[in-house]
This record gives sequence, C-alpha cells and structure tokens, in this order.
Amino acid sequence: MAGKIGVYFDMQNIGGGLDVEALAAQTREKWGELAPVVKVCPVLARAVEEIRADISDKKLDGVLLCGASSRAECDVYRLPAQVEHVNLREQCVLSYKNSDGSPPDFSSGAPEDLVIMARDYVNMGVVKLQKSESPDPAPVAGVARILVIGGGVSGLTAAAESAATGYEVVLVEKSARLGGAAVNIPVTSPLAPDWSDKQSANLNMKISAVTGNPKITVYLDARMQTLSGQPGEFRATIATAHGPVSVEVGAVILATGWKALDDKYLAPMGLGRLPPVVSAAQFGRMLLDGNVSARRIGFILDTTLAEEAAPAEADEAAKPAEADEAAEKFVKENLENVRHLAYSNAVNSVGMLRLANSVCERDDAAQAFILYKHMTVPGILERFYKKMQDRPGIMMTKADVTAVRDDGGRLVVECKNTLLGMDFNLEVDLAVLPTGLVPTTAKEAVVQFDYRQGPDFPDLRLVDGFADSNYICFPYETRRTGVYAAGCVRQPMTMDACEEDARGAVLKAAQCIEAASRGVAVHPRSGDASYPVFNFVRCTQCKRCTEECPFGALDDDEKGTPKPNPARCRRCGTCFGACPERVISFANYNIDQIGSMIREVVVPKDFRKDGPRILILACENDACPALDMAGMRGRAWSPHVRIIPVRCLGSVNAIWVSDAMSKGFDGVMLLGCKYGDDYQCHFVKGSEICAKRKENIAETLNRLGVQPERVEQFEVAIDEYDKVPALIDGFVGRIMDMGPNPFKGM
Repeated sequence: MAGKIGVYFDMQNIGGGLDVEALAAQTREKWGELAPVVKVCPVLARAVEEIRADISDKKLDGVLLCGASSRAECDVYRLPAQVEHVNLREQCVLSYKNSDGSPPDFSSGAPEDLVIMARDYVNMGVVKLQKSESPDPAPVAGVARILVIGGGVSGLTAAAESAATGYEVVLVEKSARLGGAAVNIPVTSPLAPDWSDKQSANLNMKISAVTGNPKITVYLDARMQTLSGQPGEFRATIATAHGPVSVEVGAVILATGWKALDDKYLAPMGLGRLPPVVSAAQFGRMLLDGNVSARRIGFILDTTLAEEAAPAEADEAAKPAEADEAAEKFVKENLENVRHLAYSNAVNSVGMLRLANSVCERDDAAQAFILYKHMTVPGILERFYKKMQDRPGIMMTKADVTAVRDDGGRLVVECKNTLLGMDFNLEVDLAVLPTGLVPTTAKEAVVQFDYRQGPDFPDLRLVDGFADSNYICFPYETRRTGVYAAGCVRQPMTMDACEEDARGAVLKAAQCIEAASRGVAVHPRSGDASYPVFNFVRCTQCKRCTEECPFGALDDDEKGTPKPNPARCRRCGTCFGACPERVISFANYNIDQIGSMIREVVVPKDFRKDGPRILILACENDACPALDMAGMRGRAWSPHVRIIPVRCLGSVNAIWVSDAMSKGFDGVMLLGCKYGDDYQCHFVKGSEICAKRKENIAETLNRLGVQPERVEQFEVAIDEYDKVPALIDGFVGRIMDMGPNPFKGM
C-alpha cells in the first residue's frame, strides 16, 4: 500500500473557483505523515520533473494529482510511482451549481458546498492511493506463433500478413483445398483503384503465397479439436487425417467465413419451389460452369416477401403448443435467420452488380434487371455502382417485389412502387435472389474451447451468430481474449473488405502476444498490469465468479475452486463484484479501497438544512467521459452527489451499497453503459449483470426497512453528456421527496 503520498494541486485548472492554498492546508493537516509532500503548482503539467525529484528525494510511492480529469494530458504523467487523479475541474468546479439551482458567484470566494465537495474528493483520492498497491505483472510465454482457422480469402490474407510480420503461422482448413467461398468467385467486384471495374480474385496467387512460405504450416481436411490455455500460451489440438496434432500458439485468428442461408427462408420468393429461381451463390457457380443460357434475368434485392413470411410461419408453427419451448425456439430462430438477409444487403448489392455485369459481358443480347429496395454500396465502390448504371444491358429500379410466380411457363416478378412511376409485371427467364451470409459460428462451435464456460463463444445470439463482441468500440475482438474474428464470420463484407479486415485482426493478434508476454492487458484497459488475486482460504466454491466472467477468464478444479488465467482477463472486476465473500481483489482496485473512499465522504446530519448525500458509482468507459464532457460544456448538476469511477458496473459489489447506506448516504446512483439489444458495454455484460444484482440489493434494503428506490441504475452512452445532469438532478429530486435515509446518524 502507498505509505508516502505526494499531493499536487493544479492552480491552472482549478484556481479561480477554489481557494487552492486553503485546500492544500487542509490536506496537510488531515493526512500528516501519510502525505509528506503537498504542493500547489501554477501549471501541473510543467511540474513533472519536480514531482520526479520529490519521488526520489522523499521516497514517495504514490502521487495524487488534483486538477483535470485523468483523460487530460495523462501521457504527461508517466511517473515511477502509483498515480491517481482527483477530478476537481470537470466533475467539481466546472459542473458546480448552488443547491437551489442558481449559478455560483465566485466574487466573494468559493461557496461552502463546493469547498466541502473538493475536500471530499481529495480525501477520497488519498485513501484510494493508501489502499492501493503497484501491481506485479503476470507475464506468460508469449509464443510467437499465430493460429489461423479458415483458409478462405480472410484466412489466407491473415496467414500471409502474420508471416510477413515475423510470426510463425499454423493454418487450419476443414476442406481438402484452400480458397473457401472465393473458389466460386474467380472475378470479383473492384479490389483496387480505380474501383470501377471488376477484377480477378488472384486466388491461386494467394494460395501459393501461403503454401510456399516456410513460416506457414497448413493443415487441410482438419478441424479444431480443443483450444486450452490463455493468450501467449494457448495449446491447440488439431484433428487431422493422420491423427491429432498439438501446437502452442500465442493468439488465434478466426476466419471461418460464412454459410448460405437455408433455402427454406427464401421459399416465399420461389427458391426451391420454382426451378427458374436461384440464389446468388448458386448463380455464381452456374456462371463459372458455363450453365447460364437465360437472356432475361431478374436480380432481386428486395426480400420483403421472405421477411414478412418468416414471423407468420413461425407463429403458425407455434400455435399447437404455444407454451412449448421447442415452438418458441423455432419462432426465435426463424426471425434471427431471416435477419441475415438484411445484414448481407451491402454484399449482395455489390454482388448483384458484378453478376449482372458478367451476364452482359458474356452475351451482348442479354438483359439484366436489378430490382432493389435498398441499394447499399459501401465506400469507394460507389464508383463501380455508377459505372454499372450506365452499362448497356443493365436496367435498375427501386421496386417492391410483391410476388415471384409461374405464369404458364413464364416466370413473372410483380413490381410495385417503382422509380419509373408505374407498377409492372416483369417477365424473366431466370430470377436471382440474394444470399444470406450466415456466420459459421451460428451453425457450429468452430473453435472448441476447453474452458469452464464451454466449448463455444458465449451469447452469440446477441449478434445473430457473429463472433465479434463489440462492433462499435473493439472490432475484431471476440468474447474469448486472444481470439480475433476476421472477414464474414465477423460481419458480412465484400472481398476487398475481407482482406483489410484480416490485416486488422493480425495487428490485434500481434498486440495480444506482445502484451501477454509483458503480463499486461491488451484491451480494453491497455497496459493494465493488474489482475484478480484470490484468497482461496475463504472461497466457498460458489462458482459465481467463473459463471459471471464475461470472457471466460476463470476455469475451476473438480471442487469448483477458481483457476485464474491472467492473460485471458480483461480487468473489468466482474468477478469480485460477483463474490459474496469478497475474496477477490486487484492490487490497485479492490472492495476495501472503494468502501474506504465511500466512508471518507462527510455526510451532513441535517437533511433539510444541508441537503442529502448521493453516491454515484460511474463506469469509467461511458459514464465518466460523459460526465467530463458535460462539465467541460458548463452543464452543471446538484452539489449533493459524490462520484466514484468504477471499472465497470459489473464490478459493483453489494457491500459498497451497504457501506454507503450505513454511512448515511441517502441514495446510490449506478451510472453505466447501455445494455440489451443496443448494448455498448466495453465488457459486454457489465450493466446487465449489475441490473440483476440490483434486484438482490432491493430485497436486502426492504428487509432493512429502506426504500429500494434509493438505489437506481441508469444507462448513458458516452455521447449523451447533455442528458447526464438531468438524470442526476432528477434522482436527487426523488431522494429529496423521500426524505433522509433511516440509518442517517446511527
């Protein structure tokens, strides 16, 4: 623990609103020998060398910087001691308003409420450092070898780029040849400038670059049998035709691609029912084999018929047994599968343009009709789309396709609401429907993890089977640390995007191996050397930590005792939030630390005269930045709240709420990321887990005679800074209406 702390105040960032010298004097008086150095700096960022000298001369093992948010100039304060920030700018001075809602008048000094708030925050910062230790990293082997699963375009690119970066590569392909879906796509949409003409896929060149590289070992007709261990020292067992092969790898790139949506979901549009109706994937193979004789071809991008039919069919199937789980599962799966048509629209839009162009190139007399509801062309491929608009033989129109039917041997596509300003029936020789790109992970466990939480990626239902765990914040990352998704297993994408995606995944894999070898987190808390430490003597083997960890970082033995894998851990603290015995802690983030900070707040006894005290536990990823941005923009909130950043709401332990209530806090506000269908949590399930735990907290409060409404959880996205002050003031208002905490003063 930090035994000698230097406290430094930044006059530039907090002067004018506070009497900084008085605040420093109070700090010296209260903390005495624990804080042998307390200084007021005109500009803190210019005092770094002075702080370094104090660390050396005074043997400081902790430095408390009181000024701006930790997000401001954080790179300046790389010091040889533990560093903590007290945010007296954005979340204190700039966000302050009087308790009656009026703006402060600093002409006669700082308001008393602001002075008390600043003292609380400084004292909380000191005790946070006092209860913190410098973490010792837990480095692992850092095996410089990358496992690539899948031998399509994404996998081939990932393997070649990994080898070029200096890593050994093991590539596993389940079929007897490399190439994947690209085997049936010899000519692609544009892959390079000037992005207006289709190009050769150069698949043989890609395959040769992989098979001819001495750094790359290829296994065909092979599948993953198990993957155990942790980043930097995974052990992969590969089932081959000649028996299992075991190999150590540092990271994994999942590039297993996609499977076509089952034909039954496009049956309402004639697929599988009318012979002249095929999917785009089937048509591509027909072109490749020279089996296309039709001259009038309709390329249909409107899948409304299939989308509307899916829930109707599902509901019909569920009627005989509405409460039956199998029927409910059928309904759910039906709807989820059809959604892949919408997800794949950009790929199909570009693909239909390419196929139509190929048809017209082969036969000058051919006519290609592209009927779309949404023509979605990504990025610079817009140039290709514009060129196809002027291509002789191709006609495009927006249209609602209301039926695809046989009319006396002729195939008719009924079109409504067209750009032509008229409805019409289009007679064609052949209709080509879009292909739904379903990720392979939606159909099977393609990795086979030897983890406590099971062999597959958890909760892929959240993203309809796609392996990416967080598209917005952390592309490529899956729910299994050290395993990165690339290509169409991550999201539907065109071939050029697959190549770029593979390169991104390689960078992630390389970062992971290097970080694991140094014993630090690669994401999202990059460089964090802390990890959960267990007091196994008190462990009751309840298994909550192993079950609730969002990333499967914990295995367990036959008794249920947790077995940590530090390199799998993303440092969210969900495990110690789950632990009822409080046996889990991080060196620099623990139950006692936050509890001590809560107890350091001065809680007024006179509720009506001095107001309530509200504790805000705010997630550091969305809520804290939103609070900072609100403060920087002058959006003020009640002076009765005290904010403590937490790594994730998933780390919130019920004991913190108990500590707050026993201290006399009148309410607790849990401020975190959005969860559910629109989840944005960096740790995937933190806010959702916290919401479930809050139900247990409510039961406890009821038994104690305390209104459960005194503890509420709120969701906020990082860009919703303008909403945060109203959320805070609204909650404070409700607490004022409830009156004081019954335990106040006890």
